[in-house]
Amino acid sequence: MNQRPLWIEGVSDAVGFLAGALLGFWIGRLLGLDIFADGYGNSALGGIVLVGLGGGLGLQGARRWRTLKANKQAEK
Repeated sequence: MNQRPLWIEGVSDAVGFLAGALLGFWIGRLLGLDIFADGYGNSALGGIVLVGLGGGLGLQGARRWRTLKANKQAEK
């Protein structure tokens, strides 16, 4: 049975999500969007959306990386 350890999946998912969320946060800051602004104004909501999108894209990137790595090992 060809199963990778679950801790590798968990750690890579966490790292991908965190890296993507931080990237989304800093892109938002560069665009003038502040997720920590008072209330739920356009600036705060835009920043929250960018953090969410970044986290999701980072998670998907980590999963694609694991899939490519598994496919390369299967070819050997």
